[in-house]
Amino acid sequence: MLQKPKSVKLRALRSPRKFGVAGRSCQEVLRKGCLRFQLPERGSRLCLYEDGTELTEDYFPSVPDNAELVLLTSGQAWQGYVSDIGRFLSAFHEPHAGLVQAAQQLLCDEQAPQRQRLLADLLHNVSQNIAAETRAEDPPWFEGLESRFQNKSGYLRYSCESRIRSYLREVSSYPSLVGAEAQEEFLRVLGSMCQKLRSVQYNGSYFDRGAKGGSRLCTPEGWFSCQGPFDMDSCLSRHSINPYGNRESRILFSTWNLDHIIEKKRTIIPTLVEAIKEQDGREVDWEYFYGLLFTSENLKLVHIVCHKKTIHKLNCDPNRIYKPQPRLKRRRPARKR
Repeated sequence: MLQKPKSVKLRALRSPRKFGVAGRSCQEVLRKGCLRFQLPERGSRLCLYEDGTELTEDYFPSVPDNAELVLLTSGQAWQGYVSDIGRFLSAFHEPHAGLVQAAQQLLCDEQAPQRQRLLADLLHNVSQNIAAETRAEDPPWFEGLESRFQNKSGYLRYSCESRIRSYLREVSSYPSLVGAEAQEEFLRVLGSMCQKLRSVQYNGSYFDRGAKGGSRLCTPEGWFSCQGPFDMDSCLSRHSINPYGNRESRILFSTWNLDHIIEKKRTIIPTLVEAIKEQDGREVDWEYFYGLLFTSENLKLVHIVCHKKTIHKLNCDPNRIYKPQPRLKRRRPARKR
């Protein structure tokens, strides 16, 4: 039994509603779920929504917090989100037989896992109020947020700005590591980065669906897709989410990482510190480090499941650490008359 309760999202097979349930054991979550949905505890069991894996007491500690579970009673079965896809397609079977056949073909080839994931995301978001933008149009979306946030894009822009500001605060804590002699140069570099970040509003446009195409990470409708792992061939699924849809998606989106391909704490900041200490008359290219720390040049949006520290093994480009030094023109020898 766990010392700290684990929180999960629980749904019953034939119920559209979901509830948050917390428990220290699989049996405790099952008992609370049966009470919530008014189902018999005898013969009931829990499984993962995503792939239908049945939970046991041994497996329960490894289930991530806020995982989505399905409560099954005796005789019921769940094969994962493919079951939802099957029910979704069956609704179109009579009037749209061609659609069913095409969808079945999409789900039976070598790329079926990716497509199943995308269809599952579609099913999860199909009833959301995605088009609504203001607090007046979708009050439930804003539950728990300060009253100053009156539109979805404004809040999500603020959310992105907060992440970028946190990276800046982290860099700002390093001047003492460069030594007294190099502190002035470090503060100069930091000041240049701050000024540029203010001019672009801390790149809050990355999460703003109303921003121009080149400055946002989502579609005009607000759909974001996982950009990791960074060794893309190893990823068998492609997660997507629309935090503009409902409150639950907004909260879930906050668990996605805005991750550095070249690692911030292990690589970028130490390289910057070392470059300032060892510049020896050269000028540190602060714009290169700015791009690595604060822009989509090196930042990728990654679903928490795809976040893998083991693949972060890249280094800064040694040819871009310092600005190129101008070459001195050689004087041509004077011609003899």
